[in-house]
Amino acid sequence: MTVGGTAVTLTTIVVVGVILFATFFASRLAQRAMTRALGLRGVSDAGTIGISTRLTHYVIVLLGLGIALQTLGLNLGALFTAGAFFAVAIGFAMQNVAQNFVAGILLLTERAIKPGDILEVEKRVVRVTRMGLRTTIARSRDEEDLIIPNATLVQNTVTNFTLRDPIFRLHAKVGVSYDSDLAQVRQVLHDTAVSLSGRLADRDPLVLLTDFGDSSVNYEVLIWSEDPWRARNTTSELNEAIWWAFKKAGIVIAYPQMDLHVIRSPDVGETSDER
Repeated sequence: MTVGGTAVTLTTIVVVGVILFATFFASRLAQRAMTRALGLRGVSDAGTIGISTRLTHYVIVLLGLGIALQTLGLNLGALFTAGAFFAVAIGFAMQNVAQNFVAGILLLTERAIKPGDILEVEKRVVRVTRMGLRTTIARSRDEEDLIIPNATLVQNTVTNFTLRDPIFRLHAKVGVSYDSDLAQVRQVLHDTAVSLSGRLADRDPLVLLTDFGDSSVNYEVLIWSEDPWRARNTTSELNEAIWWAFKKAGIVIAYPQMDLHVIRSPDVGETSDER
């Protein structure tokens, strides 16, 4: 018989069968390779692996099916032209889904963000629990599960506290009175930071005089930590330690003050003796 001007013989059918068989065989090998590659990159989520392998399967099968149909003499160009209009319509309707899908592939490929990483996303510190092709699941410090579109992680600036290592720096600010002995203040701040249990012991703390304010001399204490998830707790412990150290040393923590001078004007008809 003839299909699209091409003679279909027994040999053609055999060739098409071989193409289809090779297609499914290649798909199986590709899925195994995809599973192994994801495992080497630390991806253990069954859902992510399943979606990735199925997509690989669909792509290879579509390519093989196209070659088989072309071998039979079907004009795929006409089919593609007719389906292009539907593809454009679906593309506009699923723009956000496609955007998040592509972002998910980039995240899985680059591995800049992994399950277990601690991130700061839109001013919230979260821990990544699971990564999918469309969304990433993270848990906040308030024990909330956040569903984050992957496009948000790709298009915005995201702080990854554990990208290379979990080491980061904490800041504590305090202002002291202008009557204070600045040498004593610096020594107390340094000793307090050194004695803090939550800091990284092999990195010395840093004490900086940042500026001279309207009511105080302002200092900043910087320490290193290796537990980003407890950053708020460690900062609280440092602030409380500074408070008690200043109390013990007699150093006054400054606060805004205003002197008000009242000048009494004399009443009408009041003599100087009466005033």
